[in-house]
Amino acid sequence: MVTGSEISKGLIKDEFDRYVARKVSDYGCELVEKIIVPDKPQSIANAVIDLKTRGCELILTTGGLSVDPDDVTKKGIKKSGAKIMAYGSPILPGAMFLYALLDNTTILGLPACVFYHPTTIYDLILPRILAGDQITKQTIAEMGHGGLCLDCETCRFPDCAFGK
Repeated sequence: MVTGSEISKGLIKDEFDRYVARKVSDYGCELVEKIIVPDKPQSIANAVIDLKTRGCELILTTGGLSVDPDDVTKKGIKKSGAKIMAYGSPILPGAMFLYALLDNTTILGLPACVFYHPTTIYDLILPRILAGDQITKQTIAEMGHGGLCLDCETCRFPDCAFGK
């Protein structure tokens, strides 16, 4: 789910497929649907509920997780009935990450860094979610050890200390 009035109005190019969906398909998962919604909590909540109802086991959201007044993705996810398990992380890039559960459906709120940095918290969390690991606030806190990507000239991830 892509949130943001700028994208829903066509003012900013949507890059979800290029940066987010590609990593999902790299793990052999099927992207059920991409929904673009404006910065309205009820629209976000409705989209979350719709995706869950359609059987999605993992819902990815992008946009609206910063501290600007119109960043309402967290509010919309909460309005859907989901429980926010963690908001914010000790990982750079990825500090504005959100992790929530709606019954047995995992919701990941991905920070903007996934669009401009090749390795982020998304690369640390996604494989663990797909492997069935139970993610807790403590799990995310522990990722702070080694949680700073050093932006190496030649990225060797996952063969590095990032997130370990």
